[in-house]
Amino acid sequence: MARLFGTDGVRGLANGDLTPELALSVSASAARVLAAHDSSHRPVAVVGRDPRVSGEMLQAAVCAGLTSAGADVMQVGVLPTPAIAYLVGELDADLGVMISASHNPMPDNGIKLFAAGGHKLPDSVEDEIEADVVGIDAATRAGVGGPAARPTGAGVGRMYDITDALDRYIEHLLKATPHRLDGLRVVVDCANGAAWAAAPRAYREAGAEVIAIHALPDGENINDGCGSTHLDAVREAVLAEQADLGIAHDGDADRCLAVDATGELVDGDQVMAVLALSLKESGELAGDTLVATVMSNLGLHLAMREHGLELRTTAVGDRYVLEELRAGGFSLGGEQSGHVVLPAYATTGDGLLTALQLMSRMTSTGRSLADLAAVMRRLPQVLVNVRVADKAAVAASVSVSEAVAAVESELGETGRVLLRPSGTEQLVRVMVEAPTHDTAESAANRLARVVSALG
Repeated sequence: MARLFGTDGVRGLANGDLTPELALSVSASAARVLAAHDSSHRPVAVVGRDPRVSGEMLQAAVCAGLTSAGADVMQVGVLPTPAIAYLVGELDADLGVMISASHNPMPDNGIKLFAAGGHKLPDSVEDEIEADVVGIDAATRAGVGGPAARPTGAGVGRMYDITDALDRYIEHLLKATPHRLDGLRVVVDCANGAAWAAAPRAYREAGAEVIAIHALPDGENINDGCGSTHLDAVREAVLAEQADLGIAHDGDADRCLAVDATGELVDGDQVMAVLALSLKESGELAGDTLVATVMSNLGLHLAMREHGLELRTTAVGDRYVLEELRAGGFSLGGEQSGHVVLPAYATTGDGLLTALQLMSRMTSTGRSLADLAAVMRRLPQVLVNVRVADKAAVAASVSVSEAVAAVESELGETGRVLLRPSGTEQLVRVMVEAPTHDTAESAANRLARVVSALG
């Protein structure tokens, strides 16, 4: 059986791979595992979702699973993923469940779980939940266990609606915003997703003039040609509205990308560079260290080095960034995709918090986003995916290592090579950064041919 949990919860085609039965089983098992860890009280879970059409169905299944295992449920409705993480801590809950597939297309959905305090579940707890799901499923097929093991009577969980959940989250965001945004004109693309109500309201209450686009979700239009994976709309709106910047969120708003007043992309690496210097200036950048993944652009490495800051890199995935942040007590980390974590204010990536911090830096300095982002120059980056029969063997081969070393020698400190097996497919990913696009493309294609010949 394939592993149930991926790098960010359980995800799949809603009502296909991710069925209501599976959602019920996962949530019930999560409640049972939590109860086994702490039997001193009845578990309490916060449950939210993004607006995609299958969310209603899966939310019903999740709530049924939780209550069937004796957990009480606080429903908070459609809210960003980071709001669920925050509310787990704010409401002193034991578990958070966010039903969302983030930037994936509408037919997909997912279940993200948060532990007490709003932290992502450790791998060990996910393994326990998965083992419970598999065990109960096997017992049910065999005709043993099942309903008799469930609580009855007053032991069944109850459900409550938390009507001020959005208010609590907005208040939290505003408290974390160091400077008012008065005088700033911003376009926000809500991706017809979970940020549709929260983002425009937060930015307005912080003082900005807000033009909201793709903020009318109908259950089917989430991420459809909009949001952080489709930036043309926000670029066009920034230019048409003569705005100071644009912010683009993904479907569950745990990340954001930006465009400056000319419509130029400001990606997650540049956002982190701006925030790192801001935190250093205020004495809040712990250890003068930024945490990013190996996919961050070489330009970020060079910019941090120029300003006397250390850049620590992790494997690809926000969970690895979070682990490094917590282990080192660092105060800023994230990914090129716009998933930025500020542990002083949030336990996970929060696109709204990131945007507020970025805009606050603009108003406090009086500088444009283009000027601030110029602290880092993005080097051209070319990525080639090569399909192979055995990705691990190819990536570890001597001839590939020699080819990589040769390219690295040619580029010196002006470029970078990253060759890694895909985490989900029989692919080897070849990434090259260089001073020019032609140089990067030529080197990447050369390495890709070596990889392909072995595949």
